[in-house]
Amino acid sequence: MKKFFNYCKVCYDELAHKVTWPTMKELTGSAVLVLTASVIIALVVFGMDLTFEKLMSLVYPG
Repeated sequence: MKKFFNYCKVCYDELAHKVTWPTMKELTGSAVLVLTASVIIALVVFGMDLTFEKLMSLVYPG
């Protein structure tokens, strides 16, 4: 049990004192970048799906 509490203490110490957390500005910039990339990828996949659907409707009419 002592090992477990020591592990928890070491983890807390590392998270509280050794980890460099991003600033709000960095975090916001990263979130905007991820959101923008996700929207672009979704639009590309949508375009590919639409194109494939049109091609398949030409190959298999009906």
